Amino acid sequence: MNPISTRLTKLLGISTPIALAPMAKLSSTEVVSAITLAGGFGFLGAGADTSEQIVDQLSSLRSQFSLQQTDVIPVGVGFLGWVLDKTDLKEDPRIEKALSEKPKAVWFAFGNDLGKYVKMVKDYDSKRDHKTLIFVIVNSVDDATRAANEWKVDGLIVQGAKAPSLSILLSAVDEVIAEDGPVLVAAGGIANGGQIASLLTLGASGVALGTRFLLSKECKFMPEKKEILVAANLHSTTRSIAFDEVTRSTEWPKDVDGRAIANRIIDDVEGGLGLEERLKRFDEGNERKEKDRLVVWAGAGAGLTNEIKSVSDIVAELHGETVKALRRATTLVPST
Repeated sequence: MNPISTRLTKLLGISTPIALAPMAKLSSTEVVSAITLAGGFGFLGAGADTSEQIVDQLSSLRSQFSLQQTDVIPVGVGFLGWVLDKTDLKEDPRIEKALSEKPKAVWFAFGNDLGKYVKMVKDYDSKRDHKTLIFVIVNSVDDATRAANEWKVDGLIVQGAKAPSLSILLSAVDEVIAEDGPVLVAAGGIANGGQIASLLTLGASGVALGTRFLLSKECKFMPEKKEILVAANLHSTTRSIAFDEVTRSTEWPKDVDGRAIANRIIDDVEGGLGLEERLKRFDEGNERKEKDRLVVWAGAGAGLTNEIKSVSDIVAELHGETVKALRRATTLVPST
């Protein structure tokens, strides 16, 4: 594999600018380690896990990499700000316990004041030699400038989940961030190397993918859900609070809803059914194992993928497509 050299690959010591986005409950330590072993970088999704569960997963990753207790683990841990917001970190010190295992990086997303968690990491690291790299999701130019100038983070995860589109937001953020500022990582709806190449030319130093790796052999995603993803087309997904409602997970911040495969859950909403009836139908559907009432979380690029492969093969394919697209682009500018 011909390495692609970007600020992100240099920062993380990897050979391809491809990262696994943290996906709580959807990925596994096997997927996280496989991404890193394939030359990319894996983020573990902490979700609502306790300190003990996070430490157990990091210990498992340490074993998978055959590392000593004092070694840095070449993965990151992704935290949800809103989960941390409602957690008494004195009783369950999730961030501190995770940092004690020495992951290479952390990722913070979806919280009212992510800056205080950035400070916790920096304060913890000030008492030791290891410096944890800090990445923060941003959904606007204001978010990006605050994280870069006030919090001094190492990387910005630029996510175009809603308007403006990812390419527009990435271009806008790239214009206001200094060349020696945080590295930019694009996320949202990315499924192939052509997209990755275009984002690299727009200012990204790397990309973070989620859905693409749900269709990996190592992922413990339900087989039925993998089948639905394989069959998806470019019009199969939709964003709706209805998915969060039926899964009883409405504690996410305002304006943050999930994207999933549209099915009878959406039909129920559009048919005017109340929440109580929709919950009843969802629960009964799950009891009967009805595939058209499963919540299958998926990014907008789900329709670009229709095959289950190993993580290493997916990374190699994405990397190869990216190199090919970048080389094709250079032919547009004649040499002089």
